[in-house]
Amino acid sequence: MTITRISSGGEFEAKVGYCRAVVAGGFVHVAGTVGQGDDVVAQCKSALETIGAALEKAGSGFEKAVRVNYYLPDAAEFEPCFELLAETFGANPPAATMIECNLIDPKFRIEIELTALA
Repeated sequence: MTITRISSGGEFEAKVGYCRAVVAGGFVHVAGTVGQGDDVVAQCKSALETIGAALEKAGSGFEKAVRVNYYLPDAAEFEPCFELLAETFGANPPAATMIECNLIDPKFRIEIELTALA
């Protein structure tokens, strides 16, 4: 089986020792991704842009997503992201889970992890 690793050059990739995405077994596994911005919606949009770029490098896209996990330190902040997420996945929504938990830094309001078909 061929394994392809995709890096986005993010600061945590080198510190922690991981890559943004791994293509293996017919899937693209995108690591938990945080974004930049002053609020949860801006961070969600930024994270989706990073994920979208990794999917593109892997020859995939959001329309091929089969699973997405959302991690937020405050579940009440998830609803403001609904419209953006619905637009991103359109007519091809993946199976999804939202978990309330602490993130690596309190400044981050959402982390998104995604699996798509390669």
